[in-house]
Amino acid sequence: MIFTYNKEHVGDVLMVIVADSKNDQVAVERKGNVARVFLIDTQETVAWNIFQVSSLLTISGRGQVFLTDEDVAVLNQELQKEGFAESLVNDKESKFVVGEIVELVAHPDSDHLNICQVKIGEEKTVQIVAGAPNAALGLKTIVALPGAMMPNGSLIFPGELRGAKSFGMMCSPRELQLPNAPQKRGVIELDSSEVAGTPFDPARHWKDNN
Repeated sequence: MIFTYNKEHVGDVLMVIVADSKNDQVAVERKGNVARVFLIDTQETVAWNIFQVSSLLTISGRGQVFLTDEDVAVLNQELQKEGFAESLVNDKESKFVVGEIVELVAHPDSDHLNICQVKIGEEKTVQIVAGAPNAALGLKTIVALPGAMMPNGSLIFPGELRGAKSFGMMCSPRELQLPNAPQKRGVIELDSSEVAGTPFDPARHWKDNN
């Protein structure tokens, strides 16, 4: 779940992104200051718009914002007041973490993609399809997990590349908009001592690579 706010360009509206619409047709149901965006075919909620949100919360920052559990509880009260049965869940797990490639095989339907199993925690591995030329077994890098918002505003959701499922993205310094990032393809390469699952810290992880 991603919260975004840009009062200058959008107005006093908190946008809550719940799921990937995959460019399917959507409809909007509005009650008072709350609008629910849902897929027409399945009725699945993919987003919420909370209008006049400053009457409910004090939000600092622009772009992706991070709310406290107390903030989310206030929003849920607003949803219930307007007659919506669903609730928002505050996902506070880091979406940018250290990952280690523990398995790598060539994609059977591509001459440049690899299907990687990437360790992102003590007992957690995800499959990521990647075309980075420096992807290699044992490489430690930064992974953007589903639910992440990239610095350029693009969102990371589970996807599929040429028939292979992918649950995140291994990031290049340029994609992370790190200072003096080389303008070439290739994921960020971390020191082998880094621990899979550690939240991304630009000051630490990029400094280690310069």
